[in-house]
Amino acid sequence: MEQLVFEKPKSIRDDFKFSFCPGCDHGVVLKLVAEVLDELGVRENTIAVASVGCSVFLDDYLNLDIVEAPHGRATAVATGVKRSKPDKFVFTYQGDGDFASIGMGESVHTASRNEKVSSICINNTTYGMTGGQAGPTTLLGQVTTTTPKGRKVEISGYPVRVSEVISQAEGAAYVARVSVDNPKAINETKKAIKKAFEAQVKGLGFGFVEVLASCPTNWKMTPQEAHERVRGEMSEVFVPGVYKDISEGV
Repeated sequence: MEQLVFEKPKSIRDDFKFSFCPGCDHGVVLKLVAEVLDELGVRENTIAVASVGCSVFLDDYLNLDIVEAPHGRATAVATGVKRSKPDKFVFTYQGDGDFASIGMGESVHTASRNEKVSSICINNTTYGMTGGQAGPTTLLGQVTTTTPKGRKVEISGYPVRVSEVISQAEGAAYVARVSVDNPKAINETKKAIKKAFEAQVKGLGFGFVEVLASCPTNWKMTPQEAHERVRGEMSEVFVPGVYKDISEGV
């Protein structure tokens, strides 16, 4: 007798073509997003906002209504969508360069205004699609195409700790930093995405999840080495955890 052990989420397109680099974590996160949308029963009522960079491929994978935002403006576009259609479930999917560099102003003010939207930010410490330049989350000493001798404080300053910044916004209802470098972490990431999405469904306010992810291509590592870097060097600076959860009094 056959036993179904795995089923593709309905929020994933039937005809998707995998376009991410080998070892990239975007595919894992998108699958988790799709599973949560299915479980919450909001797929038919969702409008997602895609950003630039590797996140631009959102409509290649998700079976949803999706709009594309200019660089850094995803949360501003999401605000407009939600205010014009308050009955819709609205979320953004962005990289750290989009959310925390050009878009940091939009991101902070979206949280401060307590907009009833949700955001997922993939933190891989680099601009992945455009060639591996230094981004706002690039670690001190990290070699990139624009920091060939490693990021230095006196030139580039310190990396931005995105969850710590967003959690200070009074309007933020849920803020968490997670990773997808092992099965347990993947399960915790799904729980965090669900909590962030539920914050919107329940009308509590802005929900945010920062996902520590690997970029083996630009880090010039194998997928295994890249995940070891996430567990070690990255997690020591960007400490995983729940930074705000007003439903739990955190």
